[in-house]
Amino acid sequence: MAILKILTYPDTFLKQKAKPVKENDSSVQKLIDYMAETMYDAPGTGLAAIQVGSDKSIIVYNDLPGEEEGELKVLINPVIVSSSGETLSEQEGCLSVPEYREDVKRAQYVHVEGLDRDGKPVTIKTDEFLAIVLQHEIDHLNGILFIDRISKLKRNLYKKKVIKNKNRQGKD
Repeated sequence: MAILKILTYPDTFLKQKAKPVKENDSSVQKLIDYMAETMYDAPGTGLAAIQVGSDKSIIVYNDLPGEEEGELKVLINPVIVSSSGETLSEQEGCLSVPEYREDVKRAQYVHVEGLDRDGKPVTIKTDEFLAIVLQHEIDHLNGILFIDRISKLKRNLYKKKVIKNKNRQGKD
């Protein structure tokens, strides 16, 4: 197995939209294995292929909040079919936006469809924690980071901090 490098903001690859997986072959299965290992190593709750430099429409996630080794779930070509309500995802974070957490408004309920690891159709209708995870990871597949969903002021403060840190590292 291998731990993949997780791309971090402001890497422009994170703004790309993922391409649908047309063939669920051995390279897709290997990517899923590597993504799972990378997510658990980070540690994280979910990971989209875009975050590890692949443009494939794949997400992996842990189905238990706060559990390091819940049951690994895989969705290929996931789409949010419908959503409703509103909830506040308190102190949401992201492996691609390290050391930053912020409250994010999300849909309370989502209906998601995609394919499982074996290419079989999956329908998920959920709320609360899992709804937030799915929205966050599917956002990645659409080139959206959670900081794109916070106020412009907070987003700009974060961007300035990142630029300042990069400039500081360049001088060391």
